[in-house]
Amino acid sequence: MRTNIDKIRIVRVEQVIDETPTVRTLVFNDTLCANAKPGQFTMVWMPRIDELPMSIMISEKDGYAALTIRKHGPTSTALYNTQIDSLIGVRGPYGNSFNLKKSKVLLVGGGTGLVPLMRLSRLLVKKKSNVTFIMGSKSKEEVIFEKFAKKVLKKIRGKVIVTTEDGSYGVKGFATDAAAKAIERNDFDMIYTCGPERMMKKVLELAKSKGIPAQASLERLMKCGIGICCSCCVGRYLVCKDGPVVEGDEVLNLPEFGLHARDKSGRISDMW
Repeated sequence: MRTNIDKIRIVRVEQVIDETPTVRTLVFNDTLCANAKPGQFTMVWMPRIDELPMSIMISEKDGYAALTIRKHGPTSTALYNTQIDSLIGVRGPYGNSFNLKKSKVLLVGGGTGLVPLMRLSRLLVKKKSNVTFIMGSKSKEEVIFEKFAKKVLKKIRGKVIVTTEDGSYGVKGFATDAAAKAIERNDFDMIYTCGPERMMKKVLELAKSKGIPAQASLERLMKCGIGICCSCCVGRYLVCKDGPVVEGDEVLNLPEFGLHARDKSGRISDMW
């Protein structure tokens, strides 16, 4: 039963966490978002500005959820600048979710793409899966969620590997470099990834070359979140309805993946 998920719910920001100089997490009380499945997203409304889709971050407080924002466009910047006691609107959660495997799994994420993987990691712990979590960042000051991830995975002695492109912290290189090494050394039963599309494409190609099942969580601009506007189409998929989680082999067959996105008018544009 879709109880109230399509109705905008006004929530109060109760905590603001500065993750890095450019990334901030807003914590709020909302039962529907708190109980979202890993991979699902919410549509976030900034009054008098716009609405945008966002993955739902876990919170250490029962009944609470969070949004992790990097300043980019007008709406994300306004959301980033939100203060404690400010009101925002949310609806959802929408979309499908990762298929959980009680097995040996690899998580590979970068930047705010780590958000759905954090929610996934908590459920994998409940299944007592063997988890290796690779977290990619550009530099030490941009590393997010490392301590939280280690805390979540502590019960199962999961492994957290942090990479930085400039080598200022953790393992020097890209998350995909660490993923390639991890795949060579381990017999993973499943790989999950979310983050920049170039990174995900490389991870999925690595998985395919080794015959390992994989899933990716895609991100696209959305105006509705419920399959009406078609702004989020990638090939034959609508990310809001058919995703955001898609099987790895299917993702690699999408002609736009890693190359193009669409603007608000639906026109194709270069992603980079």
